[in-house]
Amino acid sequence: MRFFYAAPRYLLSLFVAVNATIAASALEFNQKLDLQVRADERSSNKIRYQYRARYYPSLIFTDALSVHAFVATGDEFGSSHNTFNDGAADYLYVRRTYLRHEGSYGKTEVGVIPTYKGKVSSSGLSKDGWIQGIRHVRNVKPDARLELVVGQLDSTDPADALELPKRIDYLEMEYSADFNEETSFELSVEKMTGANFFRTELRHAFSAQYTGFAELVYRLDESARKVVVGIDTEFEMFGAASELTALYAYVSEEFGQRAELTEDFLSTGHGVTAELASSLGDSRWDWFMRYDGTEFRTRFIAGVKWSH
Repeated sequence: MRFFYAAPRYLLSLFVAVNATIAASALEFNQKLDLQVRADERSSNKIRYQYRARYYPSLIFTDALSVHAFVATGDEFGSSHNTFNDGAADYLYVRRTYLRHEGSYGKTEVGVIPTYKGKVSSSGLSKDGWIQGIRHVRNVKPDARLELVVGQLDSTDPADALELPKRIDYLEMEYSADFNEETSFELSVEKMTGANFFRTELRHAFSAQYTGFAELVYRLDESARKVVVGIDTEFEMFGAASELTALYAYVSEEFGQRAELTEDFLSTGHGVTAELASSLGDSRWDWFMRYDGTEFRTRFIAGVKWSH
């Protein structure tokens, strides 16, 4: 397996120079590991057997200050899977490393940061991706937050994730709030991949088990759009905690590269997705299956995953 790691000085200093301000604090190391094996069958290709590893180490200096990293397999921004029996596809990259400060005001992240501040939306950038820059989240009200992200999203090759940014080409400003305990929304403007976007999302919990969501991303310069409408439900199946997600999505052909940077992107046009996941007893293992159908191709995925 080839291991690619390129850390410029400004990122390495996050792990070293921080000690000057926290010398009196107790250092705590945390880590999380997710492993997955799956079969991926697409109408346009033969079945592939794939594996994925995601590793999340972190150093906690104080309740407010910490350093985080993300290491994953795969060589794509929108996917972290390697394919078995493919000698040219055994990749492992450090995709993120960043400093985080949290307080009553919200939080600030600087370095090679995640593409998300919390839950990953269906219309958001992939969970496996990165942005070279800074994120600041401000709690403007007890139930409202304002987020600003400034940085670079130039190369989508994980081998370049830790390169020193050369210019600012990514801007995002988002306002998110809760109407009440059941309903929340997000509004944001984005500049990325050489285009400008407006994005909105509405989520409503119909009950403790059912949550509906609707998302719209509109590309301002091309009158192109991505629309997502779906529902999440949690239930018990064969005595095990289970979750089902079903959604409809439409992506304009003119939407551009931003569509391809979402998780496991399949195709433009109209499409539906249904995903079922459940735990295997009291173990750390889960199983899952997913169907994606679009106007141009279909995909069926099934596998198991383990986390610790």
